[in-house]
Amino acid sequence: MGDGASEALILDAWHANAQAWEAAVREGRIESRKLATDQAIVELVLSRAPRTVIDVGCGEGWLARALAAQGIEVLGVDAVPALVEAASAKGGGDFRVVSYEDMAAGALKQRADVVVCNFSLLGGASVDALLAAVPALLEPDGVLAIQTLHPLVAGVEPYADGWHDGSWAGCGDGFSQPAPWYFRTLGSWVTAIQKAGLTVLAIKEPIHPHTGRPASVIFLAGASYRGNGDEQASRRSVSRHRTE
Repeated sequence: MGDGASEALILDAWHANAQAWEAAVREGRIESRKLATDQAIVELVLSRAPRTVIDVGCGEGWLARALAAQGIEVLGVDAVPALVEAASAKGGGDFRVVSYEDMAAGALKQRADVVVCNFSLLGGASVDALLAAVPALLEPDGVLAIQTLHPLVAGVEPYADGWHDGSWAGCGDGFSQPAPWYFRTLGSWVTAIQKAGLTVLAIKEPIHPHTGRPASVIFLAGASYRGNGDEQASRRSVSRHRTE
């Protein structure tokens, strides 16, 4: 199956399973989220003391509500209208239907101190295009936070980038066909982030308290070559002299 067909199936699956996913999150069915990953991403975002956050792939809005409870202004965006409607009904932020393709084309004009993608980057080319749009969404000294499945527990063999069948295992009842997802090695994640004009600042691995294995991996990245005015002026001067 080609990249384009797989990308389309991701969105189809989320449209079909929006209600089941909302119930799974609302009822706390996913053990790793309850025990490790939810708190890990909340703590990481709060450690940046942001005033504003853009939650990309916000789903039914649980993360936006958790951050809003700490006084943060949150814009949540998702490509699935049913999930955005559910998030809006619960409040806690400004929620909008925005596709990753729209974001890649520059449709989102807001900037934020933190752009967070919490288990919301499943595609191949669509994710690369979205990452390339992130620097324009960041305030000065803003950061991107990505939480995703840790390759160590993904069970993918061989250890190489590629498309794989998804699963709703551990999410409870009510789900239909799962979405495919594009597996990336740790090195490939770092490369994708760097190609987008970002620098990896930290890699964190929240540990599942029952298994002792990583429950996820979190990448924290900032815009490359961002510094104070003197540093930027110096770089411009060096660049000018090199071309003269």
